[in-house]
Amino acid sequence: MTTYRLGSSPAVHTPGVIAWAINAYSFEEDRQRMLQTVSATFADVPAAAIEQLLSKAVPYKVEGETVVFSAEVPA
Repeated sequence: MTTYRLGSSPAVHTPGVIAWAINAYSFEEDRQRMLQTVSATFADVPAAAIEQLLSKAVPYKVEGETVVFSAEVPA
């Protein structure tokens, strides 16, 4: 299992973006768009890991302005 750290920037407050994306991902018609948007924002994280985060398959925690989660991604 790999641990990912999604940091904030002056333009993006990651905990808020992830909370918004998880909420939007709960609507089936928005899932693909949310996955694309978050994957493009955090391009160094595999889409499979982002999908686990957005679908709540894995928990996450907030450390300051950083979102931290672990996901199992096939090679």
